[in-house]
Amino acid sequence: MALPAMTCKLILDVDTGADDAVAIMLAALHPALDLVACTTVNGNLPVPYCTANTLRVLDHIGRQDIEVYEGASHPFARDDFPVASAVRDSAGKLHGEVLPVTDSKRAKADMDAVDFLIETYRAATDEVTLVAVAPLTNIAHALTRDPGLVKRIPEIVIMGGGHAIGNITPSAEFNIWCDPEAARVVFHAGFEKLTLVPLDATHQAVVSNASCARLEALGTPAGAAASRFIRRCIAFCDQLGTMQPGTAPVHDALCVAFLVEPSIITTTRAHVDVETKGELTIGRTVINCDRRPGLLPDCDVAFGADGDRFLELLLRTFA
Repeated sequence: MALPAMTCKLILDVDTGADDAVAIMLAALHPALDLVACTTVNGNLPVPYCTANTLRVLDHIGRQDIEVYEGASHPFARDDFPVASAVRDSAGKLHGEVLPVTDSKRAKADMDAVDFLIETYRAATDEVTLVAVAPLTNIAHALTRDPGLVKRIPEIVIMGGGHAIGNITPSAEFNIWCDPEAARVVFHAGFEKLTLVPLDATHQAVVSNASCARLEALGTPAGAAASRFIRRCIAFCDQLGTMQPGTAPVHDALCVAFLVEPSIITTTRAHVDVETKGELTIGRTVINCDRRPGLLPDCDVAFGADGDRFLELLLRTFA
C-alpha cells in the first residue's frame, strides 16, 4: 500500500511493557511517522520501570534521539487504585519489570511529561497526533491544568476499553480500569477527532508463534525484539487460556498502525463514557452505538481490524 503523502508527527504516551514496546518500535521506525517523543505513566508497571523500558527499546533500535518524559506515578483521583496486588503481579508476569534488551545508558528528560505535553502543544506549528496506549492519567492532568489543550491537539488515538470484551474484569479493559476518572476526563473533554481502539478490534489482530518466527528471521534488532516481546505475551495468554493457543494481541501497536493505514481498522461513530462507581462495572467503557437521545456520537470506535495487514506492516517496517 502506498505511504501517506505527508509524514505524521506523533507523541506516544506509554506504560511500557511488551505491546507498548512493539508500538514504540513501529512509531520510531516507520518512514511515514515522526515520533516526536514518548511520555510514560504508571500502569503495567510503576512508572520508573516504564520509563527505563522505553529508553531501552528506543536505544535498541538506534533511536537515542527520541526523548522520554516521565509522568504520573499515581492515578488521577485515587491513590489506592489499583488496590489488588494480584493485578500488579499479573501485569508483571505478562510484561516483566525489565524488557529483554540492553540497558540504556542515557537518562530520561528533565521535564515532567505533563509539562511537556502542555508546552509542546502550545508551541506546535505542525499538527502532532497524540497516541495514548496506557492509563490516561497524564492526559487528564494536562487537560485539567490547561483546558485549551483540547483545541490544540488535532487528533487523539486511544488504546483502551472494550464493548463485548474485558480483560481485567468481565466489564473492563486494563488501561481504562487503572484510572477510570482520568479516562472520564479525557472522553468528556470534547476532542474534535478522537479514535478509540478497544479490545474488540485488537483481538482481531493477533500475532502467532509462527509470525514471531518470521519477525525473528528478519535479522534486525526490531524484528528480534518484537519476536521476544510478543512470544512473552503469547505464553501468558496460553497460561490464562484467553486466546486461541499460540496467539496474542499486540494491542498498542494497532493504534500506531492505524496512523499509517487508517483502513486497517473499521470504525463506527458512537458516544463513549466511562463507569467510575459501579461495583461490578468500574472502568467499563459504555459505548452507545444506537444514538440514544442526548448521547450524540463523539468518538470513532474500532470494532474490526485486519490482522493480516497488521502483521505485514510489522514485517515491512521491522525489516
